[in-house]
Amino acid sequence: MNLIKSGSFLLRTLNPTRAMSQSTSIPKKLLRVRDHGFDNYMEVEKKLRKILKLQDLLLFQPQQTVPISRLDTLARRLDFKQYEVGSFILKFPHVFEVYDHPVRRILYCRLTRKAHFQIEQENLALIDQIPDAVTRLRKLLMMSNTGRLRLEHIRIARRELGLPDDFECSVILKNPQFFRLFDAKETRNKYIEIAEREPTLATCAIEKLREKEYREKGIDAEDIRFSFIVNFPPGFKIDKYYRIAVWKWQRLPYWSPYEDVSGYDLRSLEAQKRMEKRAVATIHELLSLTVEKKISLERIAHFRQAMNLPKKLKDFLLQHQGIFYISTRGNFGKLHTVFLREAYKKGELIEPNDLYLARRKLAELVLLSPRKATVDRELVNYRRGREDEIASIQSDYVENGFEGFVDEDDNRQDRERGCDSDLNLDADAESDLKSLDFHKGRLPEWEDGSTFCAVNGHVRCIRLVVADFVPSTPHDAINVQNNGDRGDGSKLKNKYDQSYMRPLGVGP
Repeated sequence: MNLIKSGSFLLRTLNPTRAMSQSTSIPKKLLRVRDHGFDNYMEVEKKLRKILKLQDLLLFQPQQTVPISRLDTLARRLDFKQYEVGSFILKFPHVFEVYDHPVRRILYCRLTRKAHFQIEQENLALIDQIPDAVTRLRKLLMMSNTGRLRLEHIRIARRELGLPDDFECSVILKNPQFFRLFDAKETRNKYIEIAEREPTLATCAIEKLREKEYREKGIDAEDIRFSFIVNFPPGFKIDKYYRIAVWKWQRLPYWSPYEDVSGYDLRSLEAQKRMEKRAVATIHELLSLTVEKKISLERIAHFRQAMNLPKKLKDFLLQHQGIFYISTRGNFGKLHTVFLREAYKKGELIEPNDLYLARRKLAELVLLSPRKATVDRELVNYRRGREDEIASIQSDYVENGFEGFVDEDDNRQDRERGCDSDLNLDADAESDLKSLDFHKGRLPEWEDGSTFCAVNGHVRCIRLVVADFVPSTPHDAINVQNNGDRGDGSKLKNKYDQSYMRPLGVGP
């Protein structure tokens, strides 16, 4: 029995960082309190993950379209159930468009213009922030014990770190002064190693926040020197003893995540407490290096051995619910997403970046009502129909108008040589039309003083219109003085009242 105890003591001595002691001033078992702001965020994120899978599927198809009948078969590879993808794309008409193929006459699916525009914005933002991504990757490698990490682990977390899909060529190989890529002989895995540690990058985000709090609020330097910003979720019960434990833990010194602790003696209880707080600082810095200040718990577990993190990460993070929040929403409780509480306010990043804003545009399309998509589609169809109708009317209007000018110009000279009664009838008709006080009391006139109107949708001179009606008028009605009939052009006026003739530019 003594031999077993001595053997276990010797094993702990040889590998002091193998297992971390749970001795800390913070209570181990705490009641987990949900924060609905982060949970609602993850409910939208759950839909976005499925949409991103379908987007990648459509973008890799020929002409970026796929038949609906074939889409169901392809979607099963993306963890969709049978006949689920059809109802899923109909829920988001702002992202996916279902249309009838003009030749094959079957239903096809494609991305909408808004979705394509969002993808372009995200790609541009991703390219613009590549220098920042290089800095984040350098700091991530500096936090590891040996200055190297597996390339596959970084590839899995590339979206959270803001790295492009081809980051191995566009980031690592293009910056040989910062990174080295090599294959391990023992495991045959690719590793990425930092070329040289730069002291100017070994500054944690929490240190900058402490300096900001000290300058703005004037907090005591001794209280804020090793403290973290703590914001407990709503409904979290804090008793007197827990408040005292947190106050003691905030004043506990620790080693920086960028500091090499391989040569330190970690057998004492004080050293283990410092290592536990250093693990909190390491996870805090890892979340600060991400684009959206969140990452899944499984991604953090990939860096556990390289960064001396505890084994039971979930239980460890639940001890610090004022700094981190673990959401189990998004994949039926199978996925755990860790948020940095101080970076969010009311479900939004306090200091958003361009890549985050571009990605949130997709969430805005998801949250838009399907009814609005129907209204927009109807407006577009109505506008296209009106444009075609207006174009056809304008073409007929111009062609017939110019034909009227050519055909009636010669007749005008002959008509003007007519009798005086024709001119009197012409003058009466013009006076009746001018009585309609449109366009500030006068009708449109040409340079020579000719007045124009519209007859059955065509431009005609008012004199020529009158001349067209004169021959059809009985000769007895012309001599109004002899027969006692009215000479005010009432017959022509009746024709005008029946909307056969109206001033140019006036609606029916």
